[in-house]
Amino acid sequence: MKKVSALLIGLAMLLLFQTGSVFAQSKMDGVISDLIGTPYVYTGTTTKGFDCSGFTMYVFDKLGVDIPHASRSQAQLGKKIAKADLIPGDLVFFNTTGKGISHVGIYVGEGKFAHSSSSKGVTISALSDSYYSKRYVTARRVMSPSTYEKYADEPSDVADGGDDE
Repeated sequence: MKKVSALLIGLAMLLLFQTGSVFAQSKMDGVISDLIGTPYVYTGTTTKGFDCSGFTMYVFDKLGVDIPHASRSQAQLGKKIAKADLIPGDLVFFNTTGKGISHVGIYVGEGKFAHSSSSKGVTISALSDSYYSKRYVTARRVMSPSTYEKYADEPSDVADGGDDE
């Protein structure tokens, strides 16, 4: 019985650490999690309210990466990435108007992305949601591996996400 109990506890621990959270305690995740619930504001680029590209521009600015404030312009940056090869920090793009790229978010892992939704404000959605899966266009990696290592993958040691470095 002890062996079975130990096996079950070990399996539970393995599953717990394997699944993890979408927000894995990185600087990028800290910036994003602090913004969840921020309202949608057309052309917004501040914590008072964001549009989709204003949100991505703000997050990347906090990570030391300068990107323009337009989803179509952001879709021209970096390197094109296959959906199957997404890593946290990649930008994901959608055609929500029928007229080309019109929405952008930041892939956060586990098939999910953070974005500023016109109906929910800053939120996390699944790429598999029927609305987004039908409208997915492409993804781009705009952070270099060294930037990703430095900012997106490094645990945050600053509670407020400040600029103490």
